[in-house]
Amino acid sequence: MFPTALPAATARWIAAAFTLALVVAVALHVDLDPRVEGEFFFADDDPQLAADRAVRELFAPGGQVILRVDAGEARDLRGRLRPLIDSLSVLPGVESVLSVVANDPSGPLYRRVLTTPDSGVTNVVLQVEPNAGGELVAGVERVVAAQSGLRIDLSGAPVVVEWIRRSLRRDLVVFTTAAGLVFALLVGLLTRDPVVVAGAVSTCLVAVSTTLLALQSGGVRIGLLTANLATIVFVLTLSHMVFMTVNVRAAALEGRDVPAPRGARDGDGLPSGGPARDGLAPSGDEAVARGVRRTFEGSFWAMSTTLLGFLSLLVASARPLRELGIAGAVGTLVAIVAAYLVFPHFLRGRAWRARRGAAVEVRRAPRSAPVVLAAAAVALIGALGVLRLDTDPPLLDYFAGGSPLGAGLTQVDADGGSSALHIVVAAPGGARLDTDEAYRALADAQTALEAHSRTGVVLGPSVFIDQARTLPLAGFLPLPQLLDIASSPRLDEVALGFVTADRLRGLFTLRMREGEGTEAGPPPPREVVVRELRERVEGAGLEVVQVAGLYDLQRRLGDLIGESLAVGVGGLLLLFLIVAAVVARAGGLAARMWLCLAVVPLVVLGVFGWTGTPVDIITSPAASIALAMGVDAMIHLVVRVRRSAGSIEARWREALGSVGPAVLGATLLLSAGFGIFVLSDFPPTRRFGLAVVLGTVAAAALALIVLPATVRAPASATPRAASPPGS
Repeated sequence: MFPTALPAATARWIAAAFTLALVVAVALHVDLDPRVEGEFFFADDDPQLAADRAVRELFAPGGQVILRVDAGEARDLRGRLRPLIDSLSVLPGVESVLSVVANDPSGPLYRRVLTTPDSGVTNVVLQVEPNAGGELVAGVERVVAAQSGLRIDLSGAPVVVEWIRRSLRRDLVVFTTAAGLVFALLVGLLTRDPVVVAGAVSTCLVAVSTTLLALQSGGVRIGLLTANLATIVFVLTLSHMVFMTVNVRAAALEGRDVPAPRGARDGDGLPSGGPARDGLAPSGDEAVARGVRRTFEGSFWAMSTTLLGFLSLLVASARPLRELGIAGAVGTLVAIVAAYLVFPHFLRGRAWRARRGAAVEVRRAPRSAPVVLAAAAVALIGALGVLRLDTDPPLLDYFAGGSPLGAGLTQVDADGGSSALHIVVAAPGGARLDTDEAYRALADAQTALEAHSRTGVVLGPSVFIDQARTLPLAGFLPLPQLLDIASSPRLDEVALGFVTADRLRGLFTLRMREGEGTEAGPPPPREVVVRELRERVEGAGLEVVQVAGLYDLQRRLGDLIGESLAVGVGGLLLLFLIVAAVVARAGGLAARMWLCLAVVPLVVLGVFGWTGTPVDIITSPAASIALAMGVDAMIHLVVRVRRSAGSIEARWREALGSVGPAVLGATLLLSAGFGIFVLSDFPPTRRFGLAVVLGTVAAAALALIVLPATVRAPASATPRAASPPGS
């Protein structure tokens, strides 16, 4: 902590220098580029990821980048494609290129891979190295940009992963900065004091920078969920400061009629304590100390609940959730330390104006039953909406439908699917796959898989055998030799990734359609689709050994999101029940606090369920974050009630009058800051911002209206001519 013996102005300059040093250290040493990988959803020992790795080790299918090329007219299509193919072939990371320029699209294999329902549109398929990533995608984009007269859309796992990474990077820079500016502007409007605004910004930057440096030193990188970490830490820090500012102001005004010792001055040359002059009351060190002490108990318990909530994510299987748990726990601890070590210096010596009339008019609620019944109805409707919640959104929902990227991916998906699914098969009894009986089973399975409404392009061993038969005189060769040909350079070694060397295992690779359902109804869940595909393969006379691929990983991820919501929100509510009992020191009040807080996630998730808004891996922590905001407001309110004197009604009236402005101010700040995220062109970021705003507003209403209505002598808070907490 900066020494309190120092003059306030000196302490502030030291804080500013410390802030600048931390920001420079972040710029030099912290990698803010989000890490997004195909396997990043899961732990190294997750069974589903283990299955996916086993398939890749067995068949080494590599990756694919698909270019959908619209030439407008089919005439001279090959000639117009040749410069594109030549440029793509020499890119680092590209192993081979399949196109109508070098491959006959009438054959069984290339007809499936290269043609589309539109005769003027063809696919160019790049077989790329397994670890191909951003550099390859950037190279492909440069080649595409150099083409004229061709409309080209990209798809494939490397492209999708890179686009998600770029969207997170852009949102990290643009919207975190914008949210910080909005926070600073609103703090200025609320306090009308540039020194307090500078202190709030400096304190938040200290908290954010320290958190990022600590995580970097601990090997925790920015990822899918921690891309919004800066905003979360900013909010956690700001919440402490809002309540601290209100309490320091109140402490300063309480002593405005107390004479100051002769000659007593603070670091800014203002009287330390003493009577208000011209309606102003200075906050000397004693007033600041009183305000900080009043705030700390509520801040500590709110921090404890938030900390435990983040720590509960450590039991999740999804790696992004675990890393958010670590990052959030560090940020929560750093936020309270920064708020109490740095910000009080910016409150020393500030002059507060005593306004006539309270910031919040508190009145006796004549009828509390309607308020409680309305809250119960909202909770019930929200609970029914939770049952409709979609935690397994299609891949296309990660991109805005109206954006060029989203539109292109949607078109590729409609032509032949966009999400890979791998099905490893074997012949019954351990028989080889290069026999006539096995071939018939493979061909039947190929036909059955292609007939499913959610599959696009399907490639299996029988397709490569049929393609080998198109070569001169190859139709007279036995199946083992046909597979040898399909695995040779004569057919670009295409079969190497579909049949093992011992011919005991085969692979079907399916490009699954992620788009909307048909007129008959929405698309079935992935779990249902995978089960139906397994049944079709088994019905053809083959054994399913393993199922893997991005499509199945997303299915598993959807299950993990649902589990994490239940464990995270449920665990946080359980922990809050314990904290509420400690804070309220009365079982009945603690139970009412818990019931009110339980409505917050029901509102957030219920709205998402009823509106059909999906909850993806990036959006899923928002309910827990909003819950933490609700904890903050409710704990500070109840602590104030407990410390007040008089009848129950008088205590609630006094608490609402003193804490209400802080809750309203914090709600305005959080809603405006996270509301900016709604402007993002990355749908998960928009949904994240919307969820936090919903939860924050709901938590404020529950704390200020519903909770007081549940007490024996209820009171409610009604905003009226709210004077800023720092004015």
